[in-house]
Amino acid sequence: MKFRTQMGAMNGDRPKKGWTDNYLVRQCLVGLGFVLIALTPLVGPIPGPGGIIVFGAGLSLILKYTGWAKRLYVRFKRRHPNKGRWADWSLRRASARRREEIRKQSDAGDAPLSD
Repeated sequence: MKFRTQMGAMNGDRPKKGWTDNYLVRQCLVGLGFVLIALTPLVGPIPGPGGIIVFGAGLSLILKYTGWAKRLYVRFKRRHPNKGRWADWSLRRASARRREEIRKQSDAGDAPLSD
């Protein structure tokens, strides 16, 4: 069994994942993300949480397929940890769930035991 290294995977030494490996498809998905974010102010006044959902969907598409947006997002989360936690929660990121579980376990371990 051959194991691939992290750097090898980053340099393109990985098997095809599927239809999102196509450059044109990724660019269309990023464009769709920008369209959804642009539609947010139009959907926002409609009753219900539509604007938040549309914005989250657009942001998740952009974050998934662009490196510059990921770097800006990481920088934002470092400057504003609480806002970053809310953004991770709204995007349903698996890394956010792991960090939240670790934080809860450490908080529970620090709490005094009652008799």
